[in-house]
Amino acid sequence: MTKMNTIADAHKGIAHIFWHAGQVTAEERRLHSGQRPATIWLTGLSGAGKSTLACALERSLVQAGRSACVLDGDNLRHRLNSDLGFSAQDRQENIRRSAEVARLMNDAGLIVVCAFISPLRADRDMARQIIGDDNFVEVHVSTPRTVCEERDPKGLYKKARAGLIPEFTGVSAPYEAPLLPTLALDTAALSLEQCCERLLGHLSQRFD
Repeated sequence: MTKMNTIADAHKGIAHIFWHAGQVTAEERRLHSGQRPATIWLTGLSGAGKSTLACALERSLVQAGRSACVLDGDNLRHRLNSDLGFSAQDRQENIRRSAEVARLMNDAGLIVVCAFISPLRADRDMARQIIGDDNFVEVHVSTPRTVCEERDPKGLYKKARAGLIPEFTGVSAPYEAPLLPTLALDTAALSLEQCCERLLGHLSQRFD
């Protein structure tokens, strides 16, 4: 079977896939949980504090009686995205899959806190389109690169400088900062508690 035939057969199969609507509406889930869903998309350089902030925000939300969950880029690469590398195409697919998961969790009524470097604006725009503009909250963890490199909690910058990690964001690959993020949080200037307070303040409008 040729590659062309394989693609054609795959396209034919799509015609036999149908969307099955559920019986529980988004409004029913909102009334049940007392909150409107959201995806807080934390983007920033390695070492900026995204994962630490995501977990602290999740803890604060759960302690306040909210339903929340973290999607961490490194964690997803252990399982769901374990087959992906770090080429531009694989990074885009990593974001696409992760955004689809966040959308499903939003459909279930959850507040999702995503921690992904997601260096390219086009990939973040794709995530916004998948999740939906009403639920997508882009947060730039804007900690300067010099501070991130000084922290270097995983030793990645040191390896990148030594040429051991090719295409490393902030060293040998670009990072495109958000142009109009909902929030910008510099963890070098703000404490973890202050960052959480600002995020919770924004999210409070989604609580009934």
